[in-house]
Amino acid sequence: MILFFAGFAGILSFLLVDLSAFLALIPAQPGIEIPVVTPALKILSLIQPTVLLAIAVLIGNLLAPKVGLSAPFAEALATRQPAGPALKPQLVPGVWGGVIGSASILLTGAAFRLALTDEMIQRTDKLGNLIPIPTRLLYGGITEELLMRWGLMTLFVWVAWRVFQRRAVKPTKGSFVAAILVSSLIFGMGHLPIALILLPEAKAVVIPFVVFANSVFGVVAGYLYWKYGLESAVVAHMLCHVVLVIATYVIT
Repeated sequence: MILFFAGFAGILSFLLVDLSAFLALIPAQPGIEIPVVTPALKILSLIQPTVLLAIAVLIGNLLAPKVGLSAPFAEALATRQPAGPALKPQLVPGVWGGVIGSASILLTGAAFRLALTDEMIQRTDKLGNLIPIPTRLLYGGITEELLMRWGLMTLFVWVAWRVFQRRAVKPTKGSFVAAILVSSLIFGMGHLPIALILLPEAKAVVIPFVVFANSVFGVVAGYLYWKYGLESAVVAHMLCHVVLVIATYVIT
């Protein structure tokens, strides 16, 4: 329940996003009417991610112990054990992961911006400014890690083990590597819808950039989850968003 409520806080943080301002950024297209954002619509938009979060947490809770993955900090809290010693070994790797991940996104982002017009760059910058820091940290840092690492990656490790390595007592390195790569690719592709809605005229540039940049970070986060624990990936993801926010103010 601790993991679910932590992830649900991230989902609730989307209520802080100004959806009307976001919809105003979308280029007008013939035959497509922009909906009016109401409080009811914002609340309804939370249902799908909440259901997905519940499924991901359930999968992780059931399968992570079977494949040797863990969330040491959350487990310590749940069992009323000292949480500090569980978190401490994850902090330094998480910080390094955040530095590496944010650096890769910034470098690829710099190349990406060269292929955009000034108007498209302004559109992407405005989108970044619309996402509040609490949403970046809570949804990006916690909810996405629960969905992609705790749920999806754990499931892939288990499937690879039980389907392709039935005789193995535990998952091999290959199962983890494959699960990291596949879940990272899905993580990257999951960022495409918003990017394509915002920049429909630049699909040829948007698709490789979004998938590559986010997949690289997904690999970093997946490795951290495998070797150190889920919270290490959470730390990296949160720090990555902090660095990206600071970079937007420096660049602009």
